Amino acid sequence: MKYATIITFLLALTLHQKHNENQPKSDVTQLKWLIGTWERTNVKSGTTAFEVWKTDTENSLIGRGVSLKGADTTFVENLKIEFKDEKLYYVAEVSHNAAPTYFEITEISANAFTAQNPTHDFPKVIAYELKDNELTATISDGKTKGMQFIFNKIDP
Repeated sequence: MKYATIITFLLALTLHQKHNENQPKSDVTQLKWLIGTWERTNVKSGTTAFEVWKTDTENSLIGRGVSLKGADTTFVENLKIEFKDEKLYYVAEVSHNAAPTYFEITEISANAFTAQNPTHDFPKVIAYELKDNELTATISDGKTKGMQFIFNKIDP
């Protein structure tokens, strides 16, 4: 009887781990590949754009997205990835929104993540993927409308 209980417990634990394999964990260490300075490569002529990510705490990363036209700053976005209320979130704060917008991170792998907020006007889905030293950030409505931002790492 004792062995049956132990085997049942171990089996349940294994199945639970398999089910939660791609689910976000409480810390952001699995997103350490995002840390560094990234220069956007698909911008209009005369424009430069960057995203910079660094560790804030064990459970959060902070970032900033900046676009420049010449010496003039044309866009600033404060970003954060944080664990809050038992979930992992990608948080975007831009000047035209009164409050930060929270996107729940719904999928994570070794080199990618997807965050969603179905109640936000646009974007509803934000996805990052690192492939061959190129970072692609995609924002979309989750259907047909979307944009890609492609970056190369310039500083670790």
